[in-house]
Amino acid sequence: MKRYLGSRKKLKIYIDSDDSFQGEALWQLILKEAKAYGLAGATVYKAVAGMGAHSELRTFNVWSLSQKLPLIIEMIDSEAKIRGFLAQIEPKLSEALVTLEDVEVLLYKHPKFAQ
Repeated sequence: MKRYLGSRKKLKIYIDSDDSFQGEALWQLILKEAKAYGLAGATVYKAVAGMGAHSELRTFNVWSLSQKLPLIIEMIDSEAKIRGFLAQIEPKLSEALVTLEDVEVLLYKHPKFAQ
């Protein structure tokens, strides 16, 4: 759909897989709020390993019942929508790294948008 093409912003939110807000998994809450806010889309990536501010290496361990792995939530939309959405969810992020990048959307196809 042409309205999604062109210069956009990519928001990345780095959190841990076990982060939560008021008993709900934080990544699920962020996705629900992104949909309700009307963002074009969002994707959650689960890392197999990572190290952050605590300098603690976190890796997948088949023997561990509890896994604390890095997650990256990525969204692309207009700068105004991204910044508005971030302002809405920022109070729910107790520990996170958030980045914003320029991107150029060249193609966005889906049968839902067929003419």
